[in-house]
Amino acid sequence: MPVHITFIDSAGTPRMVEANPGMSVMQAAKANSIPEIDADCGGVCSCASCHVYVDPAWIERFPPMSKIENALLSLLTERQENSRLSCQLQVTEEMEGLTFRTALST
Repeated sequence: MPVHITFIDSAGTPRMVEANPGMSVMQAAKANSIPEIDADCGGVCSCASCHVYVDPAWIERFPPMSKIENALLSLLTERQENSRLSCQLQVTEEMEGLTFRTALST
């Protein structure tokens, strides 16, 4: 059963999408043409162009980031405490109603 996830872009425009459990948040974004999610590497955690800000109330619900994800995020000047790479976040049924903010693509 699909879950509803909202992406809010850097201009403040919200877009709600349906995502199937098991796909990555990045795949859900790309399948729904979410702006500011470039995903240049195709989801293999090597480019950081799928950077998102996780709603702070939800950040602890995700597994800790890997060393590679942390290293890639450390290269971004717009990194915040709730920054994650959407290719590393798996959609689950528990994500119903989750909101992500996207970072302005550079």
